[in-house]
Amino acid sequence: MNRRTKIAAAAAAVLITAGAAGSAVASGDGRGGNREAAALTGSAKLYRVASDDITFSFDAHLAAKDNMNPQAATGTFRFSHYKNGKGGYAVVTVDCLVTGGKVATVTGKVTETDLDVFRDRRVGVSVHDLGKHDRLGYSWVTQDPEQGDVPPCHTPAPFEKTKAGTGDFKVLPWQLEYPTE
Repeated sequence: MNRRTKIAAAAAAVLITAGAAGSAVASGDGRGGNREAAALTGSAKLYRVASDDITFSFDAHLAAKDNMNPQAATGTFRFSHYKNGKGGYAVVTVDCLVTGGKVATVTGKVTETDLDVFRDRRVGVSVHDLGKHDRLGYSWVTQDPEQGDVPPCHTPAPFEKTKAGTGDFKVLPWQLEYPTE
């Protein structure tokens, strides 16, 4: 092999190695490991002028191995609404999670509640992670319980404001991997 061929081969090896390393970082967690495909975590209270105490909390995840199947998401979310000592709560087992940028949509089946209207129902919530001014939307504001459950990963846009100082939602954007030809 002449000198020019050796230099070209070395340069190609460097480019291939750099390209592979760049791919690992782009799809990894930045520390050399694999990051999960998507996530929604955190909690907040909704803004209300009245004395309503409305809280949402999330711990929803889509594993890297399930990147192309948002219905393989796991975790839970919880919501509660109390006013003057009356109200209730629900715990939901996640069955779908889709994120894009700073927005997440999560659905699941209610597995624990003290509100009959939610018992064994699929509900959905959307979140917009805006730092200290997060927003949130929920399916039961538009979904008539008589019409059945919401479909997986469907819910209204995040139309509610969170109470100042309480929004700490974190959305990990989904990074789809498209097949190459």
